[in-house]
Parts: sequence; structure tokens; C-alpha cells
Amino acid sequence: MDNKNEFNESELELDSKNEFSESELELDSKNEFSESELELDNILSEFHDLAEPEEADVEPDEELDALLHLPELTITPVTVRRPPHSQAEDDEAVPDSDPQLDEELPPPESMPPLNDDTIRAELTAKDSDALEPDLSADTITEEPLIEEAHEEPAPAFETEEEFTPSPILFTPRSRLRELKKKLVAGPEKRYYELSEIGLGKLQTALLVSLILVVLCAGVTAMFVLGMVPERRLRLVIFSQVLSLLICALMGCHLMMDSIGALFKGRFTVNTLLTITFFACMADAVFCLKELRVPCCAAFCLEMTMALWARLQRRSTEMAQMDTMRKAVRLNGIVKVDGYYEGKPGLLRTDAQVEDFMDTCDTPSAPEKFQSFYAFLSLVACIAIAVVAGMNHGLSMGVQIFSTALLVAVPASFFVSITRPMAILERRLHMVGSVLCGWKGVKGLSGKAVFPLSDSDLFPQGSTKLNGVKFYGGRDTDEIVSYTTSLISVAGGSLVSVFQQLLKSRGGMLHTVKNFQDYGSGGIGGEVCGEPVLMGSLNFLQDMGVEIPEGTMVNQAVYASIDGQLCAVYAISYAKMRSSAAGLVTLCGYRRLNPLLLCSDFMLTESFLSAKFNIKTRRILFPTREVKAQLKKVRPDPEAPVLAIATREELVGPAYAITGARTLATSTKLGVIIHLIGGILGMLIMLALAVLGSTELLTPTNVLLYQVIWAIPGLLVTEWTRTV
Repeated sequence: MDNKNEFNESELELDSKNEFSESELELDSKNEFSESELELDNILSEFHDLAEPEEADVEPDEELDALLHLPELTITPVTVRRPPHSQAEDDEAVPDSDPQLDEELPPPESMPPLNDDTIRAELTAKDSDALEPDLSADTITEEPLIEEAHEEPAPAFETEEEFTPSPILFTPRSRLRELKKKLVAGPEKRYYELSEIGLGKLQTALLVSLILVVLCAGVTAMFVLGMVPERRLRLVIFSQVLSLLICALMGCHLMMDSIGALFKGRFTVNTLLTITFFACMADAVFCLKELRVPCCAAFCLEMTMALWARLQRRSTEMAQMDTMRKAVRLNGIVKVDGYYEGKPGLLRTDAQVEDFMDTCDTPSAPEKFQSFYAFLSLVACIAIAVVAGMNHGLSMGVQIFSTALLVAVPASFFVSITRPMAILERRLHMVGSVLCGWKGVKGLSGKAVFPLSDSDLFPQGSTKLNGVKFYGGRDTDEIVSYTTSLISVAGGSLVSVFQQLLKSRGGMLHTVKNFQDYGSGGIGGEVCGEPVLMGSLNFLQDMGVEIPEGTMVNQAVYASIDGQLCAVYAISYAKMRSSAAGLVTLCGYRRLNPLLLCSDFMLTESFLSAKFNIKTRRILFPTREVKAQLKKVRPDPEAPVLAIATREELVGPAYAITGARTLATSTKLGVIIHLIGGILGMLIMLALAVLGSTELLTPTNVLLYQVIWAIPGLLVTEWTRTV
């Protein structure tokens, strides 16, 4: 600052302990400079012409103590006001300090009154070691400029343009956090919604309906056997009608939903059930007049099956949402056409929560066909009733219509789609897998190959070294170094085992030349100019290596250097239940072939057959060159995800693939069987309508017809238990 400026009025008070009496030093903002007003333009131009000051001879802390005689000093952020100025002045360079400020401070008798300026300082011992006022662009506001008076060189000003924020790294933890947010917003929210609704009401309604079916069937059987007197016939009719009404009350929500779907342009099998209820009620009126027993037992059986289907659908959805909400990683299965020898491959990739949520509520193809058949059967039943009514009167027309609706849809037709999925979901829930709707079921069916890696058969930690025996006079550390170098090039689950052994001996890896995978349980190469062979006992014998007697070891890797046996490594391959179950399941389907892409040369056909007790005729063993090419294949990111596994186990995707195939077969076959039963029933009703015969239209015969077709329908739904 200009030395001609003098202080007008100010007092600086220090206590006897060399400390400020107050925490802030306030200057009278009404004082003015005696000669001229200090402006920012002059300050900046003056700073621009100054050179950097020399470094102090003493440490900054000692200098501050000497100048201020204060042991504690902290300067809070400064508020600065500056007048308007041009953009060019902002771009001028600002020096670190002013040499004139390095002069000795005047005695603290008085301070110059600055025009509308304020400095606030606090003294603490914590900041006495680092006195660096942060005058960034964020601290500059429309306040008069002030100067900071101390002899330490002022630090360089940091502008807002110079600040570069650190990038946000997308770590696995952040991906997990994002995944959990989606799971909470989607599957977990839906799971708790279904849990709040619960299954208790459905289970109670199902139990009541089942009891009514038994009672109606029992009363009808007693009437047929002549155990009910004629004077009690009207009571029997009233009991049947009452059972019909109670059963309809138990399933009223189903009928209301079906009516709502009808207004939305969707005709479902439950809509046909609702129409059947009104037809049976109309027929009950004629039954009271004509004193004949209505077919209420058959309707109660259909309503029971419909309630069972709703219960299975809800429990299946709850299990799927529970599987998804507990996931920590989503591994999707996609199909790649022409993956191996013209066959599509089912490859694993990362999946998203939306891949499941967008497809779980989509109606399947069998459901659409079931609804279409229900509509056609309604039209056919109306036509049959019209024929009967025109030929034999209104009463017979109503009776034929209600009975035709009952036989057109066998009772088990309601669970032909939901029950196979419910049975399969129980198994998928145990292994942490879900199917992405019928799109996933359809995509996983047909001919395909499923690649297997080393970790699929023998996960990390399942392969261990039980011991090693050396032969010959070669240095043991050299043997371990040579064999580990060769194993490292081959890859597989044995790499970690041998590298750990090498580390314990303090060895080092060597370069391997002319590496070759013989494909029969052995590998070879040149290490430090010497031929090294490693593999099974049969492999080394076939390569002409002399094996001493008494070296027969199960699950061992034999090694030879320069044609001489040098070591036998006893390896333990632990049989994991998840791997065994997954491999057995994959090998049990005729149109599905496991493709072995393992790098471990010990995993031969004979080894897998003996270890997992399976038939390996469906397992494909490609050459090493083909393996390398197939491992580079990556699925299309836009390919639809067919199934999702939430665990790093082979059994999860294996059950999903094989379960989808069984589900497709069971569902299609179940629909076909019930379709045949319904069409056959309507043909019988057409013949009776033309002939005008009602002797066969008894409640017992109609109920018996329903039960007969329910037996094969329910047996077909059991196929998914075999997964």
C-alpha cells in the first residue's frame, strides 16, 4: 500500500497475555482515506508490475510470532467487494504478494480506517501452522476490496475455471447400490404388496369350495343310489342351489375381474366361468319346477380349480419377486444363433431388473390360446342350445346350454398353465433363478448348446493339492518352476494351486515356447530349452515316458522333463453338489448339449464320467483353437434376456434352461388334452340336442366326465417336478 496513507481513527487492544480481547477485530466502516480512495483498478495494475518476493529467512510461524507476538492465529474467509470493471481486467495475472507488504508492520496503536471495508479474524492454535487464506472466486462478492497485512507471501489466487472436480468412479459397490435401488423400487415393492394381500383368503375360499364339491357329490350319489326319498327331492335341489351360490360367493372376485377384463376387450376362461354360473342359475329355476337335480357339483369343481389357479399364480409371483429382491448380482441367459456347428448357444451375460419386470406380467401364448378357445366354445355352446331350444323347447335349451358350458371346459383346464409353473418355481426359487416370461420359455426351448467353464464344474476352492512326490536328481525348485510355467500357459483351475506352491518355494516363472494341448489329458512345451510334459498317467505312458512301478495315484498330474518322470502332483477335485446337479440336469435332455470350454487339461471325458457318474455322450469337446474362438464370442447387448440367475452356481442356469423346456412341453400338452376333452364334450352335447335325449344329462355323469378328464390333465402338470 501507499506509505502516505495514514490511519485516522482506530484502536487495537491487546491483553496482558498477548491475545485479542475479542474474537473479531472490527474497523469503523465510516472512516475514509485522507488523500484518495483506493480502487481495485489501481490495486490490480500495481500488483501486475510487482515481482515475487524472496523467501523469508525464518519459518512462517516464527515470523508471525515475531511480528504479531501472538501464539494463536486463524484468519476466516474474507468478504471482498469490488467496483465494476471490464472483463479484460479479470483476465490479468495476479502476483503472489506485494513487496511493500513485506515491510515491518506499524505498531498496533491504531489501524487505518478503510472505506466501507471489514476484516474479521479469529485466533486459534489449530491454524497457526498453516496460514493460507483461501480467496477463491466463490469468496468474492460485491464488497469493497481490503488488504491483508502480514509479511508472509500471499498464495496464488485460485479461480473457478482452474478447479477440476474429481471424476466419479463407477465401482462395483456403486453398481451394487444402483442394483439395490432398482430391486427395492421393483421386485421388493411388489413382493410386499402381495404379502400384504396374503394367501389366507384364497386358501380359505379354496377349502370351502372343496368341501362344497364333496357335499354336492355325496348328495348326488345318494340320490342316484336311491338313498334319498322322493319327498326330500326338493330339499336336495335347494341344497345344490345353495352350494352353487356359496361357491360363487367364494369366487366372486374372480368373476368380477373377468367382467372387468371383458370391458377391456379381453375374454378369459374366467369370463366363461361367470357365464356358466348364470346359465346354471337359470337352469336351477327350471329344475325347481320340473323337480330334477341341477349340475351344481360340476360348477363347484370348476370354481375350485379356478381358485386354485389364482392361488398358484399369486404364490408363483411372490416366489419370483422374493428371488429377485434378494439378488446381489443378475446373470442373464441370452441366445446366440449359429454359435457352434450351426446350433444356437445359450450364453451368460449381465442382466437388468427391467428384463424381468417388463416380461413377468405378459400373457403367455398358451393363455392367449386358452382365452381364444373359451370364446369359441361359448359361441359353440350357444349354437347347440339354440338347436335344442328350437327342437325341444326352452327348458331343454337352457339345460343343454348350461351342461355344454360345463363339459366344454374340463375343470383341470383352469390349472393346466398355472400348476406347471408353480411346481417349477419352487425348484427355481431354491437355486435363485427366474424365467423372463413366456418369451424366455420359448427362447430356451429347441436345439442349443450351453458352454461350461472351469468355475462351473469346479468353483474356486474346490481344487486342492494333496501332496507332491519328486523323482530323479533334478532340483525340486526347478521342477516346480518348470511345471508351474507350463500350467500357467494352459490355464484352468490348476493355475492357482501351482502358483501358490511356487510362491511358497520362492520360485519364478519362465517363458514357455511351442505350447501344445494334446487334447487327451495332457499338455507340453519347451521351458528353458527343455521339453516338459504334464498330464495323466495314461498320457505320459502314451508319450513314451517310463513310469516306475508303485506310482499309481488317483487324480494326479504327472510331469516329465526331457523325457524323464520328475514329479507326481496329487490333486483333489471336490465334487460340489451344485455343479453335479447342474451337469446331470444338462446331460439329461436330448436336444441340449453341454459344450466344454474348460482350460484344465485334466477334465477329460473319462474323468467327468467317473467323477460325476454321468453319460458324456451329449457333452461336446471342441479343440483348443475352437475353444479360444468361442470364448471371444460376446452376445449382442440388445439380445433379449431369457432367464436370470442370482447366484454364481451352475445349478441355477441349468435348472432355468431345463425347466423352461419341461414347462413348455407340459403346458402345451396340457392345453391339447383339455382341448380334446372340451371338443368331445361339445360334440356329445350336440348329439343329445339333436336327439332330444336328456337321460345322460345327470349331475353324476357330468361330474364324472369332469373328473375323468382332470386325471390326465393333472398328471401332465407334474412333469415339471422332474427338473
